[in-house]
Amino acid sequence: MLDVSKARIIHDFTHERPLLACRYDPKERYVVTSSEDFRLQRFNLPGGEKTVLPEVHSSWVHALGFSPDGQTLYSGGCDGKLVFWNIAEPEVKPLRTIDAHQGWLRAMSVSSDGSLVATGSNDKTIKVWNTQSGELVKQWVGHTKNVYSIQFMPDGKRILSGDLGGAVQLRSLDADDVKASFEAKPLHTYEGGQMVDFGGVRCLAVRPSSDQFAAGGLHKASNPLGAVHEPLALRFALEGGQILKSHVSEGITGGGLWRVQWLSDGTLMGVSGGSSGGFLIFWNDQQDKDYFKFKLPALARDMDLATNGLNVVTSHHDGHVRITHLSAS
Repeated sequence: MLDVSKARIIHDFTHERPLLACRYDPKERYVVTSSEDFRLQRFNLPGGEKTVLPEVHSSWVHALGFSPDGQTLYSGGCDGKLVFWNIAEPEVKPLRTIDAHQGWLRAMSVSSDGSLVATGSNDKTIKVWNTQSGELVKQWVGHTKNVYSIQFMPDGKRILSGDLGGAVQLRSLDADDVKASFEAKPLHTYEGGQMVDFGGVRCLAVRPSSDQFAAGGLHKASNPLGAVHEPLALRFALEGGQILKSHVSEGITGGGLWRVQWLSDGTLMGVSGGSSGGFLIFWNDQQDKDYFKFKLPALARDMDLATNGLNVVTSHHDGHVRITHLSAS
């Protein structure tokens, strides 16, 4: 049973460079991270033995995903490459490298049956790839700004995508047009003095019942380049598109949500990182404000929830990957 007030860090592993993305193996045998040296790392569980993967990407890797059986890892880099890895083998090698996008590959989602992987990019396109053959099976051009987030619906037939401007779009694999549009404008800021678009839909998460989804990022960006902004998650009704809750977290004046996920009890959990440090933040469906914050030891950049629903891995700017247990037992 979840009692997030009893959360505690149970594992802490290190790499020599700041970490970026992180994902749990679906079988909970290891976690994988990416780092600012363009490399990927596999940490075996529970001991944390580290394997550094061969250098294939020529830039940072922000997007990671797993096949449901945990045998294949997918990585997407700012070099536009999509790479398939035999991650469960003792000697990890790239299986396939695809020049997927003309621009940063920022977002990735794997379908529930593992047959497809969707990617989104600064080139404003969304692409869907066959995980067996590596072939491109679908492509959409519809966003007017960089695509920052992608999420398959649980049915594996529809895809949500979010962009820098706060636009969220729902598409179906059997159609070319947009099925529904949602406005997450509070997540976008244009700062005229600094002349920057800032924020955007940094993450998406669909509730298992498929009736709601959350879009996360930041707001109150009074000084975007000075890292003055606060985390914000918008909870949408999928049918009708109205915003049900605007989830805020008071006291974090330098932070943004880099990923959100649903817990088994209906809690929405987000990871915040920024000048205020790192936090796991928890919201229920009754109020806008969070009901609990778990302070992490350092600025966090990503998180993932284990299949058991109790362990959370976070990747940090200080080079540490930490696993937090969300219950007392």
